[in-house]
Amino acid sequence: MKLINIPAAAALLTAIACAPTGADNGAVAQESARTAEQEKNLATFDDLDFNVYSGQKWDEFHKSHADKIIVHYPDGSTTTGLPEHLEMLKPQFVFAPDTVIKEHPIKLADGAYTAVQGFMEGTFSAPMTLPNGSVIQPTGKSFRLGMLTVGRWENGVMAEEWLYWDNQAFMNQIGLAE
Repeated sequence: MKLINIPAAAALLTAIACAPTGADNGAVAQESARTAEQEKNLATFDDLDFNVYSGQKWDEFHKSHADKIIVHYPDGSTTTGLPEHLEMLKPQFVFAPDTVIKEHPIKLADGAYTAVQGFMEGTFSAPMTLPNGSVIQPTGKSFRLGMLTVGRWENGVMAEEWLYWDNQAFMNQIGLAE
């Protein structure tokens, strides 16, 4: 298995995102050098976020995720298998049912890996039930949270996925922390 240097990939995304407009930062060269398979994987990922995830089409996740997918979350937890991954995603839509991802301003591909940066948006408009059973009442505050997903693809679907976002920024935006 090829190892990907996640900090290096994140640094590359930062360098590209912070480059002056019009600068030759290699993003165009990267795009033109992609293989047909990489382009297909990135298109599949666009559909996943913009259509499947945002539309809560749980029965369509198999189009982008392997049955035995391993998913790594920002809090350090990991799930194995598509059903377990979906159970981790669904609570987001209970307290923020309007959650969507509308754009991927940065998309990279290297071998069997893709890295996609986007923004998750929504509103804390319904009660949030915590794992211990306690309930936090909605604040009505909206969020726009930068996120990054790195995927390792096998046979047209992700076999492993790394999800990154800033949980503290999320809590600040929805009014649960300062």
